[in-house]
Amino acid sequence: MKSRWRHRLERIGGMVGKEFRQIFRDPRMARVIVVAPVIQLLVFGYAVSTDVDEIATFLVDHDRSRESRELVEALTASGAFEVVGRSDRSGDLVLALDRGDAAVGLEIPAGFSTALRTGSGARVQILLDGTSSNTASVAQSYAERIVQEFALGRTVPVSSAAIDFRERPWFNPNLESRDYNVPAVVGALILLVCLLLTSLAVVREREIGTLEQLNVTPLTPGELIAGKTIPFAVIGLVDLSLVTAVSILWFEVPFRGSAVHLLAASILYLLSGLGLGLLISTVSSTQQEAFMASFLIFQPAILLSGFMFPVTSMPEIFQWVTLLNPVRHYIEVVRAVFLKGPSIEALWTQYTALLLIGGTLLWIASRRFQKTAR
Repeated sequence: MKSRWRHRLERIGGMVGKEFRQIFRDPRMARVIVVAPVIQLLVFGYAVSTDVDEIATFLVDHDRSRESRELVEALTASGAFEVVGRSDRSGDLVLALDRGDAAVGLEIPAGFSTALRTGSGARVQILLDGTSSNTASVAQSYAERIVQEFALGRTVPVSSAAIDFRERPWFNPNLESRDYNVPAVVGALILLVCLLLTSLAVVREREIGTLEQLNVTPLTPGELIAGKTIPFAVIGLVDLSLVTAVSILWFEVPFRGSAVHLLAASILYLLSGLGLGLLISTVSSTQQEAFMASFLIFQPAILLSGFMFPVTSMPEIFQWVTLLNPVRHYIEVVRAVFLKGPSIEALWTQYTALLLIGGTLLWIASRRFQKTAR
């Protein structure tokens, strides 16, 4: 029995060694495996950001008082707003928004300082260019917070509200979108690498005829699949280490969780990536077909994962569909491990979902791969 298992492990080891030699025989593959994920993470890390700085702001100050100037200084000192134009007429503010010269318009009415001193309810008006909904919502949030802090700093309270509502973001105190987005990019990159490498490598074997040669070797179908997938699983874990290190050291994303939790979730997640890659290889005849099929699967998987848009804001039927998407569960784990540092009990549903989805995909792909390889 021991001898039989030893022979099986030797055959799988030989197959794995052959795959690694074949992968790294082409110098371009080393760049694709090691350099490309890091470059993609750097590009995504800077590009996928919802933070807005120096929003073009047009100012109409009818009050011209010390208090109105202090309010404008409070807005511009934050770095979020930059005054690009001033006028005494409200029509100029509307014209600036219509022309696109400004994204935000601030109008301070006459009597602002008097109302502020007497506590009779000072008002300011902010107009937002809604054609860019993200910029408008972020600018509104910034302006509300700054105006509220300005009002609280006055000697005479401007609000007679009975409740002093103060919000405090937990886990991400400064609401840095990069801390939220970069961990999700890790999940997207790992899936992309596994899909492309697995599907293209197997199809390439079929194109050059070496897959049929493997079938006449003593390798069993299970050993053949293990030998084909283990190298890409190892490459996926190496890429995970690289992009995680870049996230922490370059982008300074806090890592409050356990590396063991991240590794365990990543291994379960790799089952889905390898299963999908094998599945694509069974339905593709050429590398071009495998490449196109990989992107046809990758894009919907990312859109339905919560990477860009919250799952809770999707229609109900799509919320149910996302439960079958391994990217959704992995991104939830990665974001929690980076920002919250939860225990494994808090993430057991995501771990279970990753295990079930990955195991099912790999089983289906293995069955189809065995049939097509005969």
